[in-house]
Amino acid sequence: MNYILVLAVSYLLGSIPFGLLMGKWWSKVDVREHGSGNIGMTNVLRTAGYLPALFTLVGDVGKGVVATALANRLIGDPFFSLLAGTFAVIGHNWSLFLGFKGGKGVATIAGVLFTLRPAVAAVLLLVWIVILALFRYISLASICTALALPIILLFFGVGWAELILAIIVSSFTIYRHRSNIQRLRQGTEFRFGEKVKH
Repeated sequence: MNYILVLAVSYLLGSIPFGLLMGKWWSKVDVREHGSGNIGMTNVLRTAGYLPALFTLVGDVGKGVVATALANRLIGDPFFSLLAGTFAVIGHNWSLFLGFKGGKGVATIAGVLFTLRPAVAAVLLLVWIVILALFRYISLASICTALALPIILLFFGVGWAELILAIIVSSFTIYRHRSNIQRLRQGTEFRFGEKVKH
């Protein structure tokens, strides 16, 4: 029963749309109606400003941290903690409160990894920063980081179950970026720091 309860709570935690809440509370803006239409930190930054984006980032990372920490506390199995974190990511991407729509899960994945695999998270953060510095596209940095996740885990010698879970998470993270990939190909993707007029 504890297993089901933890997974359900993790999904519900992930479903909390911090970006939408911050946009409406701070700037009276529905971020879904501006920019890329996404509820993640990047679109909040360009549509509502730096502080709402910061609070969104903290909230989205925190969902991954709390879900994995809760699983670790109640169950104590490292792989199940990763699974609980994955359910938080699923909740973020397909939120119960938004008609099973949502964000792209990158910040929530970061929260999971920093809790359970801090060394892996540090390497992936470096990858993300380097790609962002070179090209100034947050979406491209996130896609490259998702691609790197299974490779970095393999380098760190994780088990096959964890590696397969990472491949699944990476796959639907890239899938959630399909509109960004299209805009990147067309040359219309927003660059870091670019604002959107309401």
